[in-house]
Amino acid sequence: CGMEPTPSSAFVTGGSGFIGGRLVRRLVAGGARVRALARSDGSAAKVEALGAEAVRGDLDDVESIASGAEGCETAFHLAAELGDWGPWEEFERGNVVGTRNALDGCARAGVRRFVHCGTEAALMAGKPLVHVDETAPLRPDSKAPYPATKAKAEQAVRDANREGFETVVLRPRFVWGAGDTTLLPTMIEMIESGRFAWIGGGRNVTDTTHVENVVEGLLLAAEKGRAGEPYFVTDGEPVVLREFVTELLGTQGVQAPDRSLPGWLAAPLAVGSEAAWRLLPLPGQPPLNRFSSWIMTQECTIEISKARRELSYEPVVSKEEGMGELRAAASTPG
Repeated sequence: CGMEPTPSSAFVTGGSGFIGGRLVRRLVAGGARVRALARSDGSAAKVEALGAEAVRGDLDDVESIASGAEGCETAFHLAAELGDWGPWEEFERGNVVGTRNALDGCARAGVRRFVHCGTEAALMAGKPLVHVDETAPLRPDSKAPYPATKAKAEQAVRDANREGFETVVLRPRFVWGAGDTTLLPTMIEMIESGRFAWIGGGRNVTDTTHVENVVEGLLLAAEKGRAGEPYFVTDGEPVVLREFVTELLGTQGVQAPDRSLPGWLAAPLAVGSEAAWRLLPLPGQPPLNRFSSWIMTQECTIEISKARRELSYEPVVSKEEGMGELRAAASTPG
């Protein structure tokens, strides 16, 4: 693992989550005093088990953020509203308002450096992303709630950068690894309920970022990132979506089905399903939505030369090591 220095004191939002838990562990191991925002007893217990001090509160409450961040030199903002579908207002509240509140509270507490976990999704509006870098525009006008609100959140972070309060954005793509609570469990649930299908064969090329590579990037961004700048990090080697997901599922003993929808069907089906589910009170989720159809059908390849050049970023975990860790975790009882 990387040997970059950790900050002496850090405040973390989303510390009980997938990336947050790994980050807290690394910060504590590096000797940092860590405080983490926790909105439930369960979250508080999780972050305390990792060696952080839990601060009760949530992203709706600027006061709890300010008191939690008091005395911390660096803040890592990882809490976000995730998902490919749901009410716009929940994404708006979790990602846009929540990020503004985190900025406000941390600035009030005298935090010197604010590192925001962004995403390549903030550039997604229905077109493939081919060898994109940090010059590609954010898409707050995206028709999908997660990309649109993450774009607005990143813009707020970059706008807040000023003398004495430096903000940096790290953008991983397709975060994976042992302990993932979103991606892998969702795919397994879809397969088990018979809802999973490849679209257009799943042959699109994509970049991925192992969770430890994300943590490495976050720590480097805190230490070396240029104020006001975004940085992409990935595993450094694009993969074919179908091959990668098949291997990912295989580590859990789950076989990916062969079922495939024709690619041309994806866009109209997604738009039609979304419209029906928004107009009629239908239960559950639409069979396909715009964001999922983009992920499943479009190339998303990312250039990381800026992170390599300015942060000295290199992936610390290879795809083989990450898959091995997932297999080991799946075969360990409990």
